[in-house]
Amino acid sequence: MTAALAFQTPPETPVWRRRLLLSPLARIVLFALVFAAAMAAVHGLVVLLGWNARGVPRAQGLTGGFLQLVVPALFAYWVLVHWIERRPVRELISASTPRDIAVGLLAGTGYITSVVLVLWLLGAYSVVDTRSDIQFAGAVLITGIGAAVAEEIIFRGVLFRIVEEGLGSWAALLGSALLFGFAHINNPGATVWSSVAIAIEAGMLLGMVYHVTRSLPLCMALHASWNFTQGTVYGSAVSGIAMKNTWLVPRISGPEWLTGGPFGLEASVVAATIGLLVAGLLLMHAAQRGTLAPWRPGKSRTPAALAPDNGVPATATPPC
Repeated sequence: MTAALAFQTPPETPVWRRRLLLSPLARIVLFALVFAAAMAAVHGLVVLLGWNARGVPRAQGLTGGFLQLVVPALFAYWVLVHWIERRPVRELISASTPRDIAVGLLAGTGYITSVVLVLWLLGAYSVVDTRSDIQFAGAVLITGIGAAVAEEIIFRGVLFRIVEEGLGSWAALLGSALLFGFAHINNPGATVWSSVAIAIEAGMLLGMVYHVTRSLPLCMALHASWNFTQGTVYGSAVSGIAMKNTWLVPRISGPEWLTGGPFGLEASVVAATIGLLVAGLLLMHAAQRGTLAPWRPGKSRTPAALAPDNGVPATATPPC
């Protein structure tokens, strides 16, 4: 694992490039513009191919939906890193990627399973039936991989990473967590509490997972297995979206603060508590290692463990 910041502006960079291309705000805006253009292009291609039309074969419909989630995010992030920051995409592709994916899959499954176990012990969750003829493809491609890749690139790879580089770890953690939580406020069954819960258990937890590991594949795998296990395995709604094609058919009963109600297990106080505890442990670990970047690190001493990973000594790095 490495806690090095992925990028900081080299000291010899001209002022115009520092301000127009490499400042935190400029990089976020440029990513958003490329992402929007790529989304429009991929959507146009899917429409041209007829893969989003009614009655289209399931495989084509799923492929179209998957491409519209994954391709714009990956392409925009590649442009940001390769052409603007001009560095390798170490946080997305490295020798540890297979291991990170395996760890993430286990962590996401374990997290949701622990939530279900607590609810079962409290009598709020029970299984009334099982299905053997379910179709996994849609849940894996769209709810799992597609949503995880797109959201982790946007919220951890871009927002958390770049805000941390510009304003420090606390601003990145709190800002990206709140944005992630309230990005779900318009989902079915969403409430202010469900958004706060998402901000805690997903925004803060995944933000700290990224800070400690600097691995987007680990965050993506955790996120994907979390969604898949919660919906397709345990039969809960996922962020308010009801899952009909599930392995277990549960009876979830009790007050909404405990079960999450129609929004799903993510709005359960159990899920929020477990997520907050794990995020807190990771935060303490980061504090002990000295990897938390201070407020406006460009104007204060950068921790040794956070020396930029672009060959520039931390003490020589000017403000971004």
